[in-house]
Amino acid sequence: MNKTNSLDIYLSDFALVNPLGSNLKDIKQNMLLGKRSGLIKNTSLPNDEALFVGAVVDKLPILTDKAKHFNTRNNQLAKLALQSLEEEVRDLKTTLSSDRIGVIVGTSTSGIYEGENAVKGELETGHFPDDYDYRMQEMFNLAEFIADDLGIEGPAFTISTACSSSAKAFVTAKELIHSGVIDAAIVGGVDALCGMTVNGFAALDSTSSGICQPSSINRDGINLGEAAALCVLRKDKGSIKLLGCGESSDAHHMSAPHPEGEGAIMAMRKAVESAGIQPDDVDYINLHGTATPKNDAMEAIAVKALFGSDTPCSSVKGMIGHTLGAAGATEIGLCWLMMQDNNLHFIPHCWDDAKDPSLAEIALTQIGQQSTKPFKYCLSNSFAFGGNNVSIIIGA
Repeated sequence: MNKTNSLDIYLSDFALVNPLGSNLKDIKQNMLLGKRSGLIKNTSLPNDEALFVGAVVDKLPILTDKAKHFNTRNNQLAKLALQSLEEEVRDLKTTLSSDRIGVIVGTSTSGIYEGENAVKGELETGHFPDDYDYRMQEMFNLAEFIADDLGIEGPAFTISTACSSSAKAFVTAKELIHSGVIDAAIVGGVDALCGMTVNGFAALDSTSSGICQPSSINRDGINLGEAAALCVLRKDKGSIKLLGCGESSDAHHMSAPHPEGEGAIMAMRKAVESAGIQPDDVDYINLHGTATPKNDAMEAIAVKALFGSDTPCSSVKGMIGHTLGAAGATEIGLCWLMMQDNNLHFIPHCWDDAKDPSLAEIALTQIGQQSTKPFKYCLSNSFAFGGNNVSIIIGA
Protein backbone atom coordinates (compact mmCIF):
# COMPACT_ATOMS: atom_id res chain seq x y z
CA MET A 1 0.00 0.00 0.00
CA ASN A 2 1.33 3.39 -0.96
CA LYS A 3 1.38 6.47 1.23
CA THR A 4 -1.78 8.42 0.40
CA ASN A 5 -2.84 12.05 0.32
CA SER A 6 -6.30 13.57 0.36
CA LEU A 7 -6.52 13.79 -3.43
CA ASP A 8 -5.42 10.24 -4.23
CA ILE A 9 -8.09 7.91 -5.60
CA TYR A 10 -7.15 4.27 -6.06
CA LEU A 11 -8.56 1.57 -8.32
CA SER A 12 -8.27 -0.92 -5.47
CA ASP A 13 -9.87 -3.87 -7.28
CA PHE A 14 -11.35 -4.63 -10.68
CA ALA A 15 -13.75 -7.28 -11.94
CA LEU A 16 -13.97 -8.07 -15.64
CA VAL A 17 -16.26 -10.28 -17.71
CA ASN A 18 -15.89 -10.23 -21.48
CA PRO A 19 -15.19 -12.49 -24.48
CA LEU A 20 -11.66 -13.15 -23.13
CA GLY A 21 -13.06 -14.78 -19.98
CA SER A 22 -14.82 -14.18 -16.68
CA ASN A 23 -11.89 -14.01 -14.27
CA LEU A 24 -8.73 -11.90 -14.23
CA LYS A 25 -6.33 -14.83 -14.66
CA ASP A 26 -7.96 -16.15 -17.83
CA ILE A 27 -8.54 -12.69 -19.24
CA LYS A 28 -4.92 -11.63 -18.75
CA GLN A 29 -3.57 -14.85 -20.26
CA ASN A 30 -5.88 -14.74 -23.28
CA MET A 31 -5.29 -11.01 -23.77
CA LEU A 32 -1.51 -11.32 -23.85
CA LEU A 33 -1.80 -14.26 -26.26
CA GLY A 34 -4.00 -12.18 -28.55
CA LYS A 35 -6.90 -14.64 -28.48
CA ARG A 36 -9.70 -13.75 -30.90
CA SER A 37 -11.84 -16.84 -30.39
CA GLY A 38 -14.41 -14.82 -28.44
CA LEU A 39 -15.48 -13.16 -31.69
CA ILE A 40 -18.07 -15.61 -33.02
CA LYS A 41 -20.61 -15.62 -35.83
CA ASN A 42 -24.14 -14.87 -34.63
CA THR A 43 -27.29 -15.68 -36.60
CA SER A 44 -29.97 -14.84 -34.01
CA LEU A 45 -29.46 -11.10 -33.55
CA PRO A 46 -28.95 -9.65 -37.06
CA ASN A 47 -32.02 -9.05 -39.21
CA ASP A 48 -30.11 -9.99 -42.34
CA GLU A 49 -26.90 -11.99 -42.76
CA ALA A 50 -24.92 -13.38 -39.81
CA LEU A 51 -22.43 -11.08 -38.13
CA PHE A 52 -19.47 -11.64 -35.81
CA VAL A 53 -19.99 -10.49 -32.24
CA GLY A 54 -17.93 -10.59 -29.05
CA ALA A 55 -19.93 -12.93 -26.83
CA VAL A 56 -19.65 -13.99 -23.20
CA VAL A 57 -20.17 -17.76 -23.21
CA ASP A 58 -19.53 -18.50 -19.52
CA LYS A 59 -22.45 -19.59 -17.36
CA LEU A 60 -24.20 -16.58 -15.82
CA PRO A 61 -25.71 -16.38 -12.32
CA ILE A 62 -29.44 -16.98 -11.90
CA LEU A 63 -31.31 -13.97 -10.49
CA THR A 64 -34.62 -15.60 -9.56
CA ASP A 65 -34.16 -14.44 -5.96
CA LYS A 66 -34.20 -10.82 -7.14
CA ALA A 67 -37.13 -8.56 -8.00
CA LYS A 68 -38.63 -9.34 -11.40
CA HIS A 69 -37.38 -6.16 -13.03
CA PHE A 70 -33.78 -7.11 -12.16
CA ASN A 71 -33.90 -10.35 -14.17
CA THR A 72 -31.95 -9.30 -17.26
CA ARG A 73 -28.85 -10.56 -19.03
CA ASN A 74 -27.29 -7.19 -18.36
CA ASN A 75 -27.66 -7.70 -14.63
CA GLN A 76 -26.49 -11.32 -14.89
CA LEU A 77 -23.25 -10.05 -16.42
CA ALA A 78 -23.02 -7.48 -13.64
CA LYS A 79 -23.62 -10.11 -10.95
CA LEU A 80 -20.90 -12.37 -12.37
CA ALA A 81 -18.48 -9.46 -12.08
CA LEU A 82 -19.72 -8.49 -8.61
CA GLN A 83 -18.95 -11.97 -7.29
CA SER A 84 -15.26 -11.20 -7.80
CA LEU A 85 -15.54 -7.97 -5.81
CA GLU A 86 -17.30 -9.39 -2.75
CA GLU A 87 -14.23 -9.41 -0.51
CA GLU A 88 -13.15 -5.90 -1.51
CA VAL A 89 -16.65 -4.48 -1.05
CA ARG A 90 -16.93 -6.18 2.33
CA ASP A 91 -13.63 -4.59 3.36
CA LEU A 92 -14.81 -1.21 2.09
CA LYS A 93 -18.02 -1.42 4.12
CA THR A 94 -16.07 -2.10 7.31
CA THR A 95 -14.47 1.35 7.04
CA LEU A 96 -17.27 3.41 5.51
CA SER A 97 -20.96 3.88 6.10
CA SER A 98 -23.00 2.46 3.21
CA ASP A 99 -24.44 5.91 2.47
CA ARG A 100 -20.91 7.21 1.77
CA ILE A 101 -20.41 4.69 -1.04
CA GLY A 102 -21.81 5.50 -4.48
CA VAL A 103 -22.68 3.44 -7.54
CA ILE A 104 -21.85 5.21 -10.81
CA VAL A 105 -22.02 3.01 -13.90
CA GLY A 106 -22.58 3.20 -17.63
CA THR A 107 -24.73 1.23 -20.07
CA SER A 108 -26.34 1.73 -23.43
CA THR A 109 -28.61 -1.31 -23.62
CA SER A 110 -29.80 -2.09 -20.09
CA GLY A 111 -32.61 -4.67 -20.52
CA ILE A 112 -33.37 -4.04 -24.19
CA TYR A 113 -32.65 -7.72 -24.97
CA GLU A 114 -35.52 -8.76 -22.68
CA GLY A 115 -37.71 -6.04 -24.19
CA GLU A 116 -37.08 -7.41 -27.68
CA ASN A 117 -38.07 -10.90 -26.58
CA ALA A 118 -41.15 -9.54 -24.82
CA VAL A 119 -42.31 -7.78 -27.99
CA LYS A 120 -41.87 -11.01 -29.94
CA GLY A 121 -43.99 -12.78 -27.34
CA GLU A 122 -46.68 -10.11 -27.51
CA LEU A 123 -46.84 -10.33 -31.29
CA GLU A 124 -47.23 -14.12 -31.12
CA THR A 125 -49.68 -14.40 -28.21
CA GLY A 126 -51.29 -11.00 -27.87
CA HIS A 127 -49.87 -10.30 -24.42
CA PHE A 128 -46.49 -9.69 -22.84
CA PRO A 129 -44.80 -12.58 -21.01
CA ASP A 130 -45.45 -12.79 -17.27
CA ASP A 131 -41.73 -12.50 -16.49
CA TYR A 132 -41.39 -9.17 -18.33
CA ASP A 133 -41.32 -5.84 -16.55
CA TYR A 134 -40.87 -2.59 -18.48
CA ARG A 135 -38.50 -1.32 -15.79
CA MET A 136 -35.97 -3.83 -17.15
CA GLN A 137 -35.27 -1.34 -19.94
CA GLU A 138 -34.69 1.68 -17.73
CA MET A 139 -31.11 2.90 -17.73
CA PHE A 140 -31.19 3.28 -13.94
CA ASN A 141 -31.91 -0.44 -13.64
CA LEU A 142 -28.19 -1.33 -13.67
CA ALA A 143 -27.17 1.07 -10.89
CA GLU A 144 -30.27 0.16 -8.88
CA PHE A 145 -29.45 -3.55 -9.17
CA ILE A 146 -25.83 -3.13 -8.07
CA ALA A 147 -26.78 -0.92 -5.12
CA ASP A 148 -29.48 -3.39 -4.07
CA ASP A 149 -27.20 -6.41 -4.44
CA LEU A 150 -24.36 -4.85 -2.42
CA GLY A 151 -26.52 -3.05 0.15
CA ILE A 152 -25.11 0.34 -0.80
CA GLU A 153 -27.15 3.43 0.07
CA GLY A 154 -25.12 6.29 -1.40
CA PRO A 155 -25.88 8.13 -4.66
CA ALA A 156 -26.59 5.67 -7.47
CA PHE A 157 -27.10 6.47 -11.12
CA THR A 158 -26.39 5.26 -14.62
CA ILE A 159 -24.68 7.33 -17.30
CA SER A 160 -25.67 6.62 -20.91
CA THR A 161 -23.60 8.48 -23.49
CA ALA A 162 -23.15 5.56 -25.89
CA CYS A 163 -19.54 4.39 -26.20
CA SER A 164 -18.13 6.79 -23.60
CA SER A 165 -20.67 5.90 -20.88
CA SER A 166 -18.51 3.93 -18.46
CA ALA A 167 -15.43 6.09 -19.01
CA LYS A 168 -17.55 9.08 -17.97
CA ALA A 169 -18.59 7.09 -14.90
CA PHE A 170 -14.96 7.26 -13.73
CA VAL A 171 -14.88 11.01 -14.29
CA THR A 172 -18.11 11.52 -12.37
CA ALA A 173 -17.06 9.27 -9.50
CA LYS A 174 -13.78 11.15 -9.16
CA GLU A 175 -15.67 14.47 -9.02
CA LEU A 176 -18.09 13.17 -6.38
CA ILE A 177 -15.26 11.86 -4.20
CA HIS A 178 -13.20 15.02 -4.49
CA SER A 179 -16.23 17.20 -3.73
CA GLY A 180 -16.92 15.24 -0.56
CA VAL A 181 -20.31 13.87 -1.62
CA ILE A 182 -19.05 10.29 -1.25
CA ASP A 183 -15.86 8.63 -0.04
CA ALA A 184 -15.79 5.64 -2.40
CA ALA A 185 -17.67 4.19 -5.34
CA ILE A 186 -18.45 1.12 -7.35
CA VAL A 187 -17.81 2.37 -10.85
CA GLY A 188 -17.79 0.81 -14.32
CA GLY A 189 -20.16 -0.36 -17.00
CA VAL A 190 -22.16 -3.28 -18.34
CA ASP A 191 -23.71 -3.91 -21.73
CA ALA A 192 -25.32 -7.06 -23.10
CA LEU A 193 -25.71 -7.91 -26.75
CA CYS A 194 -29.11 -7.22 -28.25
CA GLY A 195 -30.71 -6.90 -31.67
CA MET A 196 -31.23 -3.15 -31.40
CA THR A 197 -27.53 -2.31 -31.32
CA VAL A 198 -26.43 -5.01 -33.77
CA ASN A 199 -29.00 -3.97 -36.35
CA GLY A 200 -28.65 -0.28 -35.58
CA PHE A 201 -24.92 -0.30 -36.33
CA ALA A 202 -25.56 -2.49 -39.36
CA ALA A 203 -28.03 0.12 -40.64
CA LEU A 204 -25.25 2.70 -40.32
CA ASP A 205 -22.97 0.45 -42.43
CA SER A 206 -20.65 0.31 -39.43
CA THR A 207 -20.49 -3.46 -38.84
CA SER A 208 -17.74 -5.65 -40.27
CA SER A 209 -18.48 -8.42 -42.74
CA GLY A 210 -16.02 -10.61 -40.80
CA ILE A 211 -13.79 -10.23 -37.75
CA CYS A 212 -12.91 -6.57 -37.23
CA GLN A 213 -9.43 -5.36 -38.20
CA PRO A 214 -8.50 -2.12 -36.39
CA SER A 215 -6.09 0.13 -38.35
CA SER A 216 -6.00 -2.28 -41.29
CA ILE A 217 -6.35 -1.26 -44.91
CA ASN A 218 -9.01 -4.00 -44.98
CA ARG A 219 -11.04 -2.65 -42.06
CA ASP A 220 -14.75 -2.35 -42.78
CA GLY A 221 -16.41 -1.85 -39.41
CA ILE A 222 -16.93 -3.07 -35.88
CA ASN A 223 -17.91 -6.27 -34.14
CA LEU A 224 -20.38 -5.54 -31.34
CA GLY A 225 -19.51 -7.12 -28.00
CA GLU A 226 -20.81 -7.53 -24.45
CA ALA A 227 -19.01 -7.14 -21.16
CA ALA A 228 -19.14 -6.19 -17.51
CA ALA A 229 -16.38 -4.13 -15.91
CA LEU A 230 -16.73 -2.96 -12.31
CA CYS A 231 -14.12 -1.29 -10.13
CA VAL A 232 -13.83 -0.21 -6.50
CA LEU A 233 -12.61 3.38 -6.21
CA ARG A 234 -11.43 4.42 -2.77
CA LYS A 235 -9.04 6.84 -1.09
CA ASP A 236 -7.35 4.60 1.46
CA LYS A 237 -6.08 1.51 -0.35
CA GLY A 238 -4.46 0.49 -3.62
CA SER A 239 -1.42 0.72 -5.85
CA ILE A 240 -2.84 2.14 -9.08
CA LYS A 241 -4.39 5.61 -9.07
CA LEU A 242 -7.01 7.37 -11.15
CA LEU A 243 -4.76 10.24 -12.15
CA GLY A 244 -6.19 12.16 -15.07
CA CYS A 245 -9.55 12.70 -16.74
CA GLY A 246 -10.18 14.63 -19.93
CA GLU A 247 -13.51 15.30 -21.63
CA SER A 248 -14.61 17.14 -24.75
CA SER A 249 -17.66 17.44 -26.94
CA ASP A 250 -16.76 18.53 -30.44
CA ALA A 251 -20.30 17.91 -31.79
CA HIS A 252 -18.89 17.58 -35.29
CA HIS A 253 -21.52 15.06 -36.43
CA MET A 254 -24.20 12.85 -34.89
CA SER A 255 -22.33 9.62 -35.63
CA ALA A 256 -19.00 10.54 -37.25
CA PRO A 257 -15.90 11.86 -35.43
CA HIS A 258 -14.16 15.10 -36.32
CA PRO A 259 -11.88 14.08 -39.22
CA GLU A 260 -8.83 15.83 -37.77
CA GLY A 261 -9.47 14.47 -34.27
CA GLU A 262 -9.95 17.89 -32.66
CA GLY A 263 -12.19 16.57 -29.87
CA ALA A 264 -9.95 13.56 -29.29
CA ILE A 265 -6.85 15.74 -29.00
CA MET A 266 -8.64 18.04 -26.56
CA ALA A 267 -9.74 15.14 -24.33
CA MET A 268 -6.29 13.53 -24.31
CA ARG A 269 -4.55 16.84 -23.61
CA LYS A 270 -6.89 17.55 -20.68
CA ALA A 271 -6.25 14.09 -19.25
CA VAL A 272 -2.48 14.59 -19.44
CA GLU A 273 -2.71 18.04 -17.85
CA SER A 274 -5.01 16.91 -15.04
CA ALA A 275 -2.63 14.04 -14.29
CA GLY A 276 0.19 16.57 -13.93
CA ILE A 277 2.42 14.83 -16.46
CA GLN A 278 3.76 15.40 -19.98
CA PRO A 279 2.71 13.49 -23.11
CA ASP A 280 6.15 11.85 -23.22
CA ASP A 281 5.49 10.34 -19.78
CA VAL A 282 2.67 8.11 -21.09
CA ASP A 283 3.92 4.53 -21.47
CA TYR A 284 0.95 3.09 -23.38
CA ILE A 285 -2.25 4.26 -25.09
CA ASN A 286 -5.35 2.11 -25.32
CA LEU A 287 -6.94 3.28 -28.58
CA HIS A 288 -10.69 3.57 -29.02
CA GLY A 289 -9.78 1.69 -32.21
CA THR A 290 -13.19 0.65 -33.52
CA ALA A 291 -11.97 -0.60 -36.94
CA THR A 292 -14.29 1.81 -38.74
CA PRO A 293 -12.58 3.81 -41.49
CA LYS A 294 -13.25 7.24 -39.98
CA ASN A 295 -12.49 6.49 -36.31
CA ASP A 296 -9.13 4.83 -36.94
CA ALA A 297 -8.05 7.58 -39.33
CA MET A 298 -8.87 10.45 -36.99
CA GLU A 299 -7.49 8.72 -33.89
CA ALA A 300 -4.15 8.06 -35.56
CA ILE A 301 -3.96 11.76 -36.45
CA ALA A 302 -4.86 12.76 -32.88
CA VAL A 303 -2.41 10.37 -31.19
CA LYS A 304 0.46 11.39 -33.45
CA ALA A 305 -0.31 15.09 -32.95
CA LEU A 306 -0.05 14.86 -29.15
CA PHE A 307 2.23 11.89 -28.50
CA GLY A 308 4.25 11.49 -31.68
CA SER A 309 4.86 8.19 -33.46
CA ASP A 310 6.72 6.23 -30.78
CA THR A 311 4.28 5.74 -27.88
CA PRO A 312 3.09 2.10 -27.94
CA CYS A 313 -0.64 1.78 -28.54
CA SER A 314 -3.23 -0.81 -29.45
CA SER A 315 -6.94 -1.51 -29.74
CA VAL A 316 -8.45 -4.36 -27.73
CA LYS A 317 -11.53 -4.48 -29.94
CA GLY A 318 -9.81 -6.97 -32.23
CA MET A 319 -10.15 -9.44 -29.32
CA ILE A 320 -13.43 -8.53 -27.59
CA GLY A 321 -15.35 -6.36 -30.03
CA HIS A 322 -16.86 -2.99 -29.20
CA THR A 323 -18.65 -3.37 -25.89
CA LEU A 324 -20.37 0.03 -26.19
CA GLY A 325 -21.46 1.33 -22.78
CA ALA A 326 -19.06 -1.09 -21.09
CA ALA A 327 -16.12 -0.31 -23.39
CA GLY A 328 -14.55 2.53 -21.41
CA ALA A 329 -14.48 0.66 -18.10
CA THR A 330 -13.49 -2.62 -19.77
CA GLU A 331 -10.50 -1.06 -21.46
CA ILE A 332 -9.44 0.88 -18.36
CA GLY A 333 -9.68 -2.46 -16.57
CA LEU A 334 -7.46 -4.20 -19.12
CA CYS A 335 -4.90 -1.41 -18.69
CA TRP A 336 -5.14 -1.88 -14.90
CA LEU A 337 -4.64 -5.61 -15.39
CA MET A 338 -1.63 -5.02 -17.65
CA MET A 339 -0.03 -2.87 -14.91
CA GLN A 340 -0.31 -5.50 -12.18
CA ASP A 341 2.76 -7.15 -10.63
CA ASN A 342 5.27 -5.02 -12.56
CA ASN A 343 4.18 -6.73 -15.76
CA LEU A 344 6.21 -5.79 -18.84
CA HIS A 345 3.92 -7.07 -21.60
CA PHE A 346 1.89 -4.66 -23.72
CA ILE A 347 -1.71 -5.33 -24.68
CA PRO A 348 -1.29 -6.57 -28.27
CA HIS A 349 -2.94 -4.99 -31.28
CA CYS A 350 -4.79 -7.90 -32.93
CA TRP A 351 -5.60 -7.57 -36.62
CA ASP A 352 -4.56 -8.91 -40.04
CA ASP A 353 -1.19 -7.05 -39.99
CA ALA A 354 -2.12 -5.14 -43.13
CA LYS A 355 -1.61 -1.54 -42.04
CA ASP A 356 -3.43 1.19 -43.94
CA PRO A 357 -0.60 3.31 -45.39
CA SER A 358 -2.87 6.38 -45.40
CA LEU A 359 -3.06 6.40 -41.58
CA ALA A 360 -0.82 8.69 -39.57
CA GLU A 361 2.16 6.77 -38.23
CA ILE A 362 1.59 5.38 -34.71
CA ALA A 363 3.39 2.58 -32.84
CA LEU A 364 0.99 -0.37 -32.85
CA THR A 365 2.00 -3.17 -30.50
CA GLN A 366 2.52 -6.83 -31.37
CA ILE A 367 1.72 -10.08 -29.57
CA GLY A 368 4.49 -10.78 -27.07
CA GLN A 369 5.94 -7.28 -27.19
CA GLN A 370 7.48 -6.18 -23.89
CA SER A 371 8.42 -2.87 -22.33
CA THR A 372 11.92 -2.19 -21.04
CA LYS A 373 10.45 -0.96 -17.74
CA PRO A 374 7.24 -1.37 -15.72
CA PHE A 375 4.36 0.81 -16.84
CA LYS A 376 3.84 3.99 -14.86
CA TYR A 377 1.18 5.87 -16.88
CA CYS A 378 -1.45 4.41 -19.22
CA LEU A 379 -4.06 6.38 -21.15
CA SER A 380 -7.35 4.94 -22.41
CA ASN A 381 -9.59 6.60 -25.02
CA SER A 382 -13.38 6.36 -25.38
CA PHE A 383 -15.13 8.28 -28.16
CA ALA A 384 -18.89 8.33 -28.66
CA PHE A 385 -21.64 9.56 -30.94
CA GLY A 386 -22.02 13.31 -31.11
CA GLY A 387 -18.32 13.87 -30.45
CA ASN A 388 -18.57 12.90 -26.77
CA ASN A 389 -14.92 12.15 -25.96
CA VAL A 390 -13.30 10.87 -22.76
CA SER A 391 -9.67 10.04 -22.00
CA ILE A 392 -8.57 8.49 -18.70
CA ILE A 393 -5.05 8.14 -17.28
CA ILE A 394 -4.26 5.60 -14.59
CA GLY A 395 -0.85 5.23 -13.02
CA ALA A 396 1.31 3.78 -10.32
